[in-house]
Amino acid sequence: MQTIRALINWTVTQTSARDSVTRHKGVVDTGPLRIAGRPIAAHLRALAPDLSRRVLARLLEELPVYATLPSEEVAGDIAEIVQHSVRMFADAVEARRVPEAAELAAQRLSAQRRAEEGVPLEAILAAYQLGIAMVWSQASAGATPDDHTDLREVLDLLLGVQRRILNAVTESYLAARRTIDTEEHSGRHALMAALLSGTEPDGTVQAAPRYAVLTLDLERHPDEDSAAPDVAARRKIRRVRDTLDAFAERPCLTAFRSDRGTVLMPLGDESGDPEHTALRALISEAAEVSGTPVTAAVATADASEVPTAVTRTAEIVDLVRATGRAPGLYRLEDVLLDYQLSRPSAALRALAERLAPLAGKPELLSTLQTYLDLHRDRRATAAALHVHPNTVDYRLRRISELTGLSAHRAEDLGELHASLVARQVSGGGTAGG
Repeated sequence: MQTIRALINWTVTQTSARDSVTRHKGVVDTGPLRIAGRPIAAHLRALAPDLSRRVLARLLEELPVYATLPSEEVAGDIAEIVQHSVRMFADAVEARRVPEAAELAAQRLSAQRRAEEGVPLEAILAAYQLGIAMVWSQASAGATPDDHTDLREVLDLLLGVQRRILNAVTESYLAARRTIDTEEHSGRHALMAALLSGTEPDGTVQAAPRYAVLTLDLERHPDEDSAAPDVAARRKIRRVRDTLDAFAERPCLTAFRSDRGTVLMPLGDESGDPEHTALRALISEAAEVSGTPVTAAVATADASEVPTAVTRTAEIVDLVRATGRAPGLYRLEDVLLDYQLSRPSAALRALAERLAPLAGKPELLSTLQTYLDLHRDRRATAAALHVHPNTVDYRLRRISELTGLSAHRAEDLGELHASLVARQVSGGGTAGG
């Protein structure tokens, strides 16, 4: 395969065709640029999907960092920007002009995202250069001496596109890294630190009157078990942050690690509290875009009450996870009884001990939890556990024999439920553990 450098050396030894080289800079031409009889713009557009796949395969083979990226990212964001860039070059050939800087928004956004995920700049630039070389190889295939004029113009356009793309990518990447590197010292971080500690903000950034305080628990994405777990975790968090910022009227204040995040969503004086249904949909969207289940708790608070609200929402999330509830958004009123039952007291340990005879018998604990969750419907419980209804009856009898508490007696139901909650929050695990 001829390299771009070899083609340059070859073309400069040929008969000068300066006038034809500059046609794309203003002189009208009656037909499309052709090589080997093919209109190059149409040829590249038709081959864009296949060519993009081949570029990706080369990236994975020749640039080690791309082989360590999450497969979802390679097949999604990166595949899209590769194909977009191929089509951009086809457009440049058709219009006979290099795209302006303003037309490179997609490449700039992609560079910003890779910067946020920690992908090295040199890998990104190498990827673009490899892709551009493959585009040239495809465009110049089968060229003959009769194609010299169009070949030179196509090469001139390709080098111009390469220069613009690499400049835009480098500029956007470095700007994003500067923002990230200084973020800890920014006014927003200082404001969040002040709000979380209950101290007076220094005034660099104005605090909102009230906040929707959220604690988010992010389950591990499958890509975090791959060769690049840090990249996958940062990508997951970035997508969640983008979703939250798009919902809020002002950028949210956030602090994340790979599995847990605290979010302060500013609320205006007149905007009122966000509807709970809208917040539930927001958390569902965050789970969808991040590719992992999200469990969250929310409370609204004045700026001075943020520390208390953060503590409470974290406790709610811990309670939801401990009691085996489904992912989603929860408020205090959604878990009011369990929250109260889980508060430290002399009775908590005693309640947990009521189910001590069931330790080591996960099938009994699971049956009890499922039976109570399904409103004491034995057939629904049997279906959920994939057992016969008679098996449910037998297990409930064993529970009664071992604990002295019967799931069939109304007076025992409250204590059974309270004992399950006490056991779970005291470290006994979920009902099946």
